[in-house]
Amino acid sequence: MLKTNKAALGITRSLSATALVAATLLAAGLSEASAKSRKHHAHRAHSSHSWKDANASIPSSGSGSFAGVASFYGNESGSKTASGQRFNENDMTAAHRSLPFGTKLRVTHRGKSVVVTINDRGPFIKGRVLDLSTGAARAVGLTASGVGHVTAEVM
Repeated sequence: MLKTNKAALGITRSLSATALVAATLLAAGLSEASAKSRKHHAHRAHSSHSWKDANASIPSSGSGSFAGVASFYGNESGSKTASGQRFNENDMTAAHRSLPFGTKLRVTHRGKSVVVTINDRGPFIKGRVLDLSTGAARAVGLTASGVGHVTAEVM
């Protein structure tokens, strides 16, 4: 009877040790996930502050035109845009904070125009109204300076 109790006690200790190890690993995993979540939310809170007060005058009806500073981006080729499309830096596309995906804009910079399709969200930098793909920026001569004043007309 004494041997049976020792064996049962050994199994109980083994189960207790296993449970303790499992609980420790679970707690460590949750702490890491929580830290990643806090880091992501802190970044998101910071970035949303920087673009909400941008100087874009966007018509409330969804038609018309607006003007402001545009920039371009192209180093994300192959990644998915906010619309779900794969980004191609040579396509005539642009990012805008609120225009519906698929909206066509005629963008003009220094007398040169290009028609772009909104397929992404941005820009997330204060004072900017559009992020053009590299191809669209090249078509209007914006790549040399990186940023420039544009007018955009919803088509």
